[in-house]
Amino acid sequence: VEKQTIPLVEVTIDDEVVRVPEGSTLLDACRVQGVDTPTLCYLDTLTPVNVCRVCVVELEGSRTLVPSCSRKVHPGAVVHTNTPRVRHSRKLVLELLASSVDLSLASGDVKRWMTDYEVDATKFGLSDVSHADRDSRSPGHHHVPDGMTAETVEQPVKIHDEMYVRDYSKCILCYKCVEACGEDAQNTFAIAVAGRGFDARISTEFDQRLDDSACVYCGNCIGVCPTGALMFKSEHDRRATGEWDESKQDVTRTVCPYCGVGCNLELHVQD
Repeated sequence: VEKQTIPLVEVTIDDEVVRVPEGSTLLDACRVQGVDTPTLCYLDTLTPVNVCRVCVVELEGSRTLVPSCSRKVHPGAVVHTNTPRVRHSRKLVLELLASSVDLSLASGDVKRWMTDYEVDATKFGLSDVSHADRDSRSPGHHHVPDGMTAETVEQPVKIHDEMYVRDYSKCILCYKCVEACGEDAQNTFAIAVAGRGFDARISTEFDQRLDDSACVYCGNCIGVCPTGALMFKSEHDRRATGEWDESKQDVTRTVCPYCGVGCNLELHVQD
């Protein structure tokens, strides 16, 4: 059988010509060129959902900035990744997130991007967690704004068993957990987005406790969460007592023995 080759497409990234396989995204081309492009909702193994908007770039011929994670390359495309317009957009998105979400446990990449884009987390006012009543109020209902305090997504931490902790004050609604729980990986569909607008949140069906839901505790959602909103309870408890120290941990890759699929696991062992 004759092996088919995928045609290459020439695009220009920041004045440099790059050749990538047909069907690649602008993000793929940026990475080939070595451009540090921020992403929050994107993962190679998940379907792009275009919700975080920090990967936007300028594409000549397009009126608006385009999400590089999903826009396919086309021959002759000319892309700019570091213009004032792009930097302003990325900075604004990160500032809005930082003002409403607890990013204290976000990945090192997120913290680096916040520094690179000179993000001011207090630009829209200091956050006030005293209004953490999202679970008890009607959708869309908020206290009267004072014009100085930033509204946050703070809500009570959900601990229903000895396995998982869900702290949605750290959730940026990147949809990664929903995609991993759904058809991109586990096909369990135990969680989805509920509510609208600022009250949108990740929820189980009918907001049931996790141990009463369709969740099979596979851990895929925790594995893809970029901000620490989803966490194993053992890690959560150690962080609470100050015992969690990644520098003292040994990481061992093994295989889950539960079924015959052979999912890889990384065990973090700390004395």
